[in-house]
Amino acid sequence: MKLTNKACEASKSKDKAYRLSDGQSLYLEIRPTGSKYWRYKYRYGGKEKLLAIGVFPAVSLKDARL
Repeated sequence: MKLTNKACEASKSKDKAYRLSDGQSLYLEIRPTGSKYWRYKYRYGGKEKLLAIGVFPAVSLKDARL
């Protein structure tokens, strides 16, 4: 199920960092401090890599998907 902008805005911090998946390896990581980071997980050369896209809401859901 794809994320919505409402779900991104409504997400609250917890004791541990957690992820809201958008599918296709894109997710929003919510940290205990309340910071929200867009991340993209991919494989290159057989190894898993992580691309940091930006901070929500400075980088919107629409922009993160591009």
